[in-house]
Amino acid sequence: MERYVCIHGHFYQPPRENAWLEQIEIQDSAYPYHDWNERISAECYTPNAESRILDSEGYITHIVNNYSRMSFNYGPTVLSWMERNVPTTYDAILRADRSSMERFAGHGSALAQAYNHMIMPLATRRDKETQVRWGIADFQLRFGRMPEGMWLPETAVDTETLEVLAEHDIRFTILAPRQAARVRPIGSSDWINVDGEAVDTTTPYVQNLPSGRSIAIFFYDGPIAKAVAFEGILSSGESFAGRLLGACRDTESPQLIHIAVDGETFGHHHRFGDMALAYALHHIEGSGTARITNYGEYLAMHPPLHEVEVLENSSWSCVHGVERWRSDCGCNSGGHPGWNQAWRGPLRDALDWLRDTTASLYAQETPRYGVDPWQTRDDYIDLVQDRSLDNVRAFLLRHTNRELRDNERITLLKLLELQRHAMLMYTSCGWFFDEISGIETVQVMQYAGRVAQLAQELSSDSFEGQFLERLAEAKSNLPEHGDGRHIYERFVQPAIVDLSTVAAHFAVSSVFESYDEDTKIFCYPVTAEDFRTSEMGRARLALGKMWLSSEITTESRLFTFGVLYFGEHNLNAGIRLYRDEQSYLEMVDELTPVFEAADFTEVIRSIDRHFGTSTYSLKSLFKDEQRKVMNYILEGTLSEIEQVFRQLYEHNYPPMRFLTEMGNPLPKAFKDAAEFILNTDLRRALTAEEIDVARIENLVSNARIWCSELDAEGHGYLLQQTLARMMRQLFENPDDEELLDRMTSAVDLAVSLPFPLDLGQVQTLYYRILPTERKERKERAERGDEAAVNWLERFDTLGCHLKVRTF
Repeated sequence: MERYVCIHGHFYQPPRENAWLEQIEIQDSAYPYHDWNERISAECYTPNAESRILDSEGYITHIVNNYSRMSFNYGPTVLSWMERNVPTTYDAILRADRSSMERFAGHGSALAQAYNHMIMPLATRRDKETQVRWGIADFQLRFGRMPEGMWLPETAVDTETLEVLAEHDIRFTILAPRQAARVRPIGSSDWINVDGEAVDTTTPYVQNLPSGRSIAIFFYDGPIAKAVAFEGILSSGESFAGRLLGACRDTESPQLIHIAVDGETFGHHHRFGDMALAYALHHIEGSGTARITNYGEYLAMHPPLHEVEVLENSSWSCVHGVERWRSDCGCNSGGHPGWNQAWRGPLRDALDWLRDTTASLYAQETPRYGVDPWQTRDDYIDLVQDRSLDNVRAFLLRHTNRELRDNERITLLKLLELQRHAMLMYTSCGWFFDEISGIETVQVMQYAGRVAQLAQELSSDSFEGQFLERLAEAKSNLPEHGDGRHIYERFVQPAIVDLSTVAAHFAVSSVFESYDEDTKIFCYPVTAEDFRTSEMGRARLALGKMWLSSEITTESRLFTFGVLYFGEHNLNAGIRLYRDEQSYLEMVDELTPVFEAADFTEVIRSIDRHFGTSTYSLKSLFKDEQRKVMNYILEGTLSEIEQVFRQLYEHNYPPMRFLTEMGNPLPKAFKDAAEFILNTDLRRALTAEEIDVARIENLVSNARIWCSELDAEGHGYLLQQTLARMMRQLFENPDDEELLDRMTSAVDLAVSLPFPLDLGQVQTLYYRILPTERKERKERAERGDEAAVNWLERFDTLGCHLKVRTF
């Protein structure tokens, strides 16, 4: 019997980058992580690259890369983020694809994805083609090969989308079982209706297309995928494997048991789901009952014997087809009874208007530079992947019929950026959830805001105003948010950036931190041509001029600035375009002596005279820097508050203890003081260079006594970081026996604390020492080396605490 198993993970996060800064700003809802990409990477993407397999006693026997034995796709936008922010995990994913090619007869397990998760049946033909071309180009850059398969966002499909895939040499895609309409044996004229998930999912199918092309389609096993995603089957890797193998039929025909689920299921949605996946794959391989494969290999071994026709405009996450992304169809997260999603239609209508109107502008303007508008857009992914000036020049030389002047180059790049954001604003998550004011929908509005801004710069029409009129038709479920227009004005307009805004950020932040002469503010290189500072007590004056440019559009301007900071949150700054050297020096000569005379009122007047209405404050800082500066400003105040609380807590400790022993509740003032001090002291103790076990235990014990609410998630995160830092030191210096003992004590403490903790990073580093340092020490110990015997005893004790099998 030929039995095969394939597990596909669709790993994806919507693009979260600020549309103007090209980086993700802090997201408080992801605490204790900086943002949701960082959190999900720690909970899912990295664990799947180094997943632990346990024996019957709960000890780690193997650490494996799940990606090398499963089928997977990663969204290009999240891979771009990972390349910059978690390069070790990113490299592990690329290595896994190369490894899978060796394992699966030259067929890599990675699939491409339509670029930014646009619902393809709702897209124009032109957008479909660009999404596929960009997805393929990004895949080729990263994985170094042509993809065999492509994942369709939300598996949303129509015939035209399949035509585009086939036209670009994509051999197969994966759909949900309810997306098959009818099937027939190849060569037969009799169709069999298979709607209602009646399709046989154990075999591939071919869809013949109107153009004469064809594409293979795999329909995954719906019940098992549902059990994995929603029914808790990942609580046991053995049960997971058993469910997969139990689906095999008693037949001599080849059969493929396969599922497709969100990749985040394995770790983010279900904690330690990566370990259930690792064990299931390991168990199936070891049982000999079935063989692990991927789609490319299986398709090569067993080409389709049946033809299929897909259900037009269908998807895996909306039983109404693709209505979840354009109407109030009833599909939602289920967490808000009484809410509606009637806002989805007006939101899409507003974006469609903006797309079509700006597409006309794009098609009208680009031929002036001798370029083919849509071919150039399709190729623009080359610049998205590499913004270097050399690559910009090479790209423009390939696509224009002449050397462009600076202003022409900037205009053409703005036109292309307009088109990029006009696609990003259709990222599917903008419609998926329940409320228009959610962060995912605000994100797509932000991309629309960038489109409107660029269109306004490129023409004399007011695109934003007309867009907002349409957006006002999208009504929020929350009275305080009103409608889409109000949400846009509240959350998007304050985020809109131009060169002067970035210049203001640099000027204001320069009062609080030092910059090199050449630096970068997100995607904006800055060169400080002149920078002068003066201080008087807490007050500071910064004056200067700087060149500021955009890596995206290559636009560049020379600005002058003056900033007065006179303590706490009080700051006044002025920015303007550089006029001439005389005007600049006059400003410097006027403000400097007035500041030195401590006449701050006159300094403000002088800033107003020289910079007019172009004045800024701390509110002009971008989110992360704003948070950093405010922490700096409040440091003294928080220190004073801590002193008051500490005095209250320590002075009243005896009567507080007496009250609790008597069974009486603590007065709120005492309880608040204890909670503040215990959390503060724990944060410091958990991040100290050396872990003071007794002190941390005492702090936690006191928290139990006072029934204090500890920041468990935050403390667990800090402890994980500290343990990982210590383990990296041990990995680099395995002979440090004192560090080895401290590490053992710290791990022993960690597992006893009431904080959520994942020791994965620490266990992985320990595991990597086993075949090198431990093996060498063991050989020496067997020859009678007492130092090696002593080291082995200590090292194995740490392994016991980490639950890693060392023999």
